[in-house]
Amino acid sequence: MKSIIIPIDFSEQSEKALKIAAALANDHDAELLVLHMLELSPAIMSESGYVSQEQVVHLIKIGEKRFANFLDKPYLKGLKITPIIKHYKVFSEVNEIAQNHNADLVVMGSHGTDGLKEIFIGSNTERVVRTSDIPVLVVKDDIEKFKVDRFVFACDFKEENINALKKAVEVAKLFESQLNLVYINTPGDEFLSTEDAYTRISKLLNMATLGLEVEIYNDYTVEKGVLNYSESVAADLIGIPTHGRRGLSHFFMGSIGEDIANHSTSPVITFKI
Repeated sequence: MKSIIIPIDFSEQSEKALKIAAALANDHDAELLVLHMLELSPAIMSESGYVSQEQVVHLIKIGEKRFANFLDKPYLKGLKITPIIKHYKVFSEVNEIAQNHNADLVVMGSHGTDGLKEIFIGSNTERVVRTSDIPVLVVKDDIEKFKVDRFVFACDFKEENINALKKAVEVAKLFESQLNLVYINTPGDEFLSTEDAYTRISKLLNMATLGLEVEIYNDYTVEKGVLNYSESVAADLIGIPTHGRRGLSHFFMGSIGEDIANHSTSPVITFKI
């Protein structure tokens, strides 16, 4: 792992992500690219969207000062850290930064859910997940030591998932984790017989040249199946594929992927198809 991108807004949630990213950087000798999207208030913008250079310089200086305070943490001592300030809401720049710095992972904090608050609805996390070409690790809680002993990756094992599957295998190796691959079988239009499910699974594994085992787990819905299966094997991390700008994959159509990320007690990592 060469470098890790951590988008921050100086909140408690972004500091949780920073702590985990710092632990990963320490374990893998990686650089931390701490990214702040500079918010340009409509009040200082002209009708054309133009902001004067003086105003931008002023905001950057404020951001640099907040950066200095935010990054003055004991757990960051001795790590290579590069603060980066970019224009607010240009989330595609995450990919540019990833390419320029050979970044392997984005780590983001989120609020999780408290019944009404859902992390993916209109959130910056969702935007980064949808635009990032590299895996995005979403964390909600403080974790004293980020250790992934068991990693669950769930998908529908259609051909479009081959790259996401390969990246999940790479992550499992990087974290030295046991990888549990699972297909969630549900009643309704997506129901497959055991034979048909294994036929689909075998086809994808052969294409990916991976000699891995996949479990079929039956449940009423995909999201319940992923969460229940992950809980049953004591997963430390859950992986799901995404379709990038088009949102979550067909397997996680609608709110399924959002529910998994919101309601999981474990961190969730997404892989772009």
